[in-house]
Amino acid sequence: MIRVGVVGAAGYIGGELLRLLTVHPGVELAAATSRTLRGRRIDGVHPNLRGRTELDFCSEEQLDYYDALFLATLHRETMRRMPEFLELADTVIDLSGDFRLHDKDVYADYYGVSHTAPDLLETFVPGLPEFHRRRLRTARRISVPGCMATAGILSLVPLAEAGLIRGEVTIDARTGSSGSGAKAGPENLHAERSGALRVFAPTRHRHEAEIAQAAGLSVRMTATGIEAIRGVQLVGRAHLVPGADERRVRAAYRSRYAAEPFVRVVAHRRGMHRFPEAKILAGSNFCDVGFALDRGSSHLTVIAALDNLVKGGAGNAVQCLNVRFDMPERLGLEFTGLHPN
Repeated sequence: MIRVGVVGAAGYIGGELLRLLTVHPGVELAAATSRTLRGRRIDGVHPNLRGRTELDFCSEEQLDYYDALFLATLHRETMRRMPEFLELADTVIDLSGDFRLHDKDVYADYYGVSHTAPDLLETFVPGLPEFHRRRLRTARRISVPGCMATAGILSLVPLAEAGLIRGEVTIDARTGSSGSGAKAGPENLHAERSGALRVFAPTRHRHEAEIAQAAGLSVRMTATGIEAIRGVQLVGRAHLVPGADERRVRAAYRSRYAAEPFVRVVAHRRGMHRFPEAKILAGSNFCDVGFALDRGSSHLTVIAALDNLVKGGAGNAVQCLNVRFDMPERLGLEFTGLHPN
């Protein structure tokens, strides 16, 4: 039984980690921290966990030592405190943005501050099993990608690896309100968010840098907030190399993901759900990827969808835990999503 703790367990990502870990048959959830809720029951903040756990929130000062420690902590703060977190666990799985980028100058460019632990950047393994499974099996420091970055990486890297796309890729990513976190500002009040299609990052979203780093491509990304609570849908546009066609694109995806438990290729010629759609993935750890070609041209559109809190965050982290501790990769992540919902 793997003994784990969650730091920053009162937020949406922290709550999703608790949801998955409380029913994981290979895990003992031993601690869940909150700075302001010490001593309060977890299910008072996360009511979906009623009857699942009797655990109370604890303070970070009460943490001891764990097989794995999940960090659902703030950007900028996490890098400052990482040395103390590393003393608390055999394996640290970080869901902040502080160790996703390997270049301190790129980090400073996208986050607006200098990295305070640049010597640790290269020691973190990217928490995406589809591309880093071998390294994750022995990793003691894991950095889980951002939600839109995960969708972008999973949809673009197979094509980049196969040499099928060239030039700059443009991305339009849409995300639900839970991506802003449990303490989002006035712009995420229901009166402001309901019915809105708000471009909140017209240029230089942080996940742009993650996608570019993983795919080795020039990437330009726009991010839009939509009325949904959960979900990410990403639409990317690229140019195929001469000689590339639909058959080769489909073959690249199928070859890369044939044995992957949580990535599905969804690109059908007809039907209501012929392309990836976030709504039907809510609560699941799946990422669906698809594509469409502009007939008679080199223009390619790629599409990806996932639940931002699961495959885009907590579920991906638990999948990494399973790989790291040699447990079945699907363990605790079997939920398929709902239709209709």
